[in-house]
Amino acid sequence: MHSKVYRLVCLILILFLGGCAIEQAGEQISDTRLLMDTYCTITIHGNVDQKLLDEAFELCAQLEELFSITVEGSDIWRINHAGGKPVTVDPRTVELISTGLEYGKLSGGMLDITIGRLSRLWNFGNMEQRDGSSAALQQENRPPATLLQSVDYTKVNIDGNTVWLDNPDTWIDLGAIAKGYIADKVAKMLIERGVTGALIDLGGDVASVGNRQNGDPWRIALQKPFGSRDEWIGIVKASDNAVVSSGTYERQYEINGVIYHHILDPTTGMPVETDIVSATVIASDALTGEGLSTIAILLGSAKAAVLFEQTPGFIGAVLVLEDGEILIFGDIKLET
Repeated sequence: MHSKVYRLVCLILILFLGGCAIEQAGEQISDTRLLMDTYCTITIHGNVDQKLLDEAFELCAQLEELFSITVEGSDIWRINHAGGKPVTVDPRTVELISTGLEYGKLSGGMLDITIGRLSRLWNFGNMEQRDGSSAALQQENRPPATLLQSVDYTKVNIDGNTVWLDNPDTWIDLGAIAKGYIADKVAKMLIERGVTGALIDLGGDVASVGNRQNGDPWRIALQKPFGSRDEWIGIVKASDNAVVSSGTYERQYEINGVIYHHILDPTTGMPVETDIVSATVIASDALTGEGLSTIAILLGSAKAAVLFEQTPGFIGAVLVLEDGEILIFGDIKLET
């Protein structure tokens, strides 16, 4: 697949998992597959039918095909290439776009789903094909003004299952929130099919159902920024909630000696200037966690603290600042 529906970072390590092959132990089954340009692992117990595990991955692929900005014929691709004309899409696409618009309001426009033209220019999703975007960015050390003018989430219109854009040059990109939505949908499907315990890890967006086989909560290790993959800052527990991380250090590249990360400021078109290098949010659902973790980085730690208190579904957060300081919010414990 060439879809670019992903968070661009993979900051969470699931402590009990290892390898990418199907693993089965007792009444538990787990598999890891490449979807959404990242490795996705789904583990279930309580109903270990391999067909059910296959259906879970098929649901991921189906939703990716709806939300991708790059797959020709996807709902988002059709909206972006309609020249501002109305496009009828899947109700789930409308649901996710609507949530994205809500996050736009919540963040004061900093999380803007109409950043598609800018995200495609930077092209962090395909590090091997970034030379063209690098040349364009080098011209004035910032994206062209025409692309900045295409970013405005208030110009997205929804009527039932029909979506259109006031500015025909605008492109929607749901990459900042799509994986959280997909993780939640997979968790819901598994619950409806009788699964009593599951962990859905879509490249760092983790949704949990119930507990582990032994009755204990799932244990999620948070990767140390700029450290190796086996270094973490601590462990949080999850049970019927979600743990989602975002960071500035995983996807980046260099232009003329300057390092640029992938989380863009929609007002400048450049990587956002922030005091947060990693934000992990524990929330009632993965979509809330994903939105809040990205918004936290966009706003900075001071404003993020206020945001957390005001957002339904927020449980806790762990922020790692540029100077290495770790801030903990909410009713959670970071185990070492």
